[in-house]
Amino acid sequence: MFRILRKSLKTGIVTGQHDASSTSTPTVAGESAEKARSFRRSLAIREVDSGSCNGCEMEMNALMNPVYDAERFGIHIAASPRHADALVVTGPVTVNMEKALKDAYRATPDPKLVIALGDCACDCGMFKGSYAVTGPVERHVPVDVKVPGCPPRPAEILQALQTLMGHAGVAVKGRALKPKG
Repeated sequence: MFRILRKSLKTGIVTGQHDASSTSTPTVAGESAEKARSFRRSLAIREVDSGSCNGCEMEMNALMNPVYDAERFGIHIAASPRHADALVVTGPVTVNMEKALKDAYRATPDPKLVIALGDCACDCGMFKGSYAVTGPVERHVPVDVKVPGCPPRPAEILQALQTLMGHAGVAVKGRALKPKG
């Protein structure tokens, strides 16, 4: 036990070190702001994993913890696409998940938003060229917002959602996040 403790003290903290310069900006399509106008007060999200490594899902789940607390901004996770306003799609679209993604998209009522979360959903990321991948999300369903990152931090996801909902700034962990652009 003392050997493990000594090794931990010698190594120090190795996680959670992010540069302010590595922050990426979400890409929002022009007509998406018009669609999102009706979601200014609340936004119900349905998350669809279309073949990812689950890194983006963990960051999405972190949005609901007490640090980020996305529910205070009216952002909720829906259990069914029939009750959702937006689909958050993570990962490249695999052969097995292509039909399921299209079914979830059709089941979501209009007006609906599609958010491609992470590098894999935006351009297949590290899975590009795999035999099991049929392409990025925008090849299968129309994408309104792209949030790059591998995985994007919860603050970046929250910033993208707030920008989409039309809110000016968001306070996360004591500091204000202002939408870029």
